[in-house]
Amino acid sequence: MQIGFNAPSGGPLATPEALTQLAQGAEALGFHYATFSDHVVIPKDIQAKYPYTDTGEFPASSRGERHEQLTQVMFVAARTERLRLVTSVMVVPHRPALLTAKIVSTIDVLSGGRLTLGIGAGWLREEFEALQTPDFAARGRVTDEYILAARALWTQEEPRFEGEFVRFAEIGFAPKPVQNPLPIWVGGESGPALRRTARLGDGWYPIGTNPSHPLDSLPRYQAAIEKLHGLTRAAGRDPAAIALAYRVQKFGAEVPARAGDGERRLFSGQPGEIAADLRALRALGVAAIDFTFPGETAEQALDAMRAFRDTILAKA
Repeated sequence: MQIGFNAPSGGPLATPEALTQLAQGAEALGFHYATFSDHVVIPKDIQAKYPYTDTGEFPASSRGERHEQLTQVMFVAARTERLRLVTSVMVVPHRPALLTAKIVSTIDVLSGGRLTLGIGAGWLREEFEALQTPDFAARGRVTDEYILAARALWTQEEPRFEGEFVRFAEIGFAPKPVQNPLPIWVGGESGPALRRTARLGDGWYPIGTNPSHPLDSLPRYQAAIEKLHGLTRAAGRDPAAIALAYRVQKFGAEVPARAGDGERRLFSGQPGEIAADLRALRALGVAAIDFTFPGETAEQALDAMRAFRDTILAKA
């Protein structure tokens, strides 16, 4: 099982010096991957409901400065040697399809094949409007088509595509990504996200604490995996071909001990309990889990990561 951490996209930990220290320190501690979030602009007036809070309000702490995701990924790739780089997640409709496919391919080539493309269709209508993207209501269709178009560019010697939103032919596209296939993890917990994973994904990458689709207990998560496997078989694919990844926003003693179904809440409690959760998810076939580690400085965040390694991973 691979263990990842969230690389801050803004604030004091996102300066070039702090970000380099954090990424290189995490690599030295044995963490396997870093994750990078995606917002191009943050609208001042947000009426859209954020999926991951009970109130639907986008947290004030997430509304400040932010680096552009793919640029930040390339920066960290240049400062590290082994660390994988996971977009968590890239909002696919935010960027033109061919340009994004080219940037992604370039990152994969220059990083030596260390990119995992986590994707989503997006939730923030006002950001779509500011970016003048395809219509927000069409974002699911746009996401699917952009991914299919990117795969044509990444894999075909003479790439061609004819879709509703993307069309190309008689073009060259090189170099191709180092990885074939370049892994795509589909983020999200809803029915559309599960269906997209079943059709197009190399991995499923949910957050456990979506109030509308909670996956915060072992029975809830197991049930969702079984649903995904059924959808995957219905799509004519082998469920074993889809990796399982899981994102943890908060963990430890401050997290409620019980989930909404009355079962133990995953990653709550003491180090021994969290280690047991890791073992349980590994037994389910989960290949990757990432966490957000607290700290106002890079040193503090690395101390938290070191303590996690020594008190939790050592028991898992």
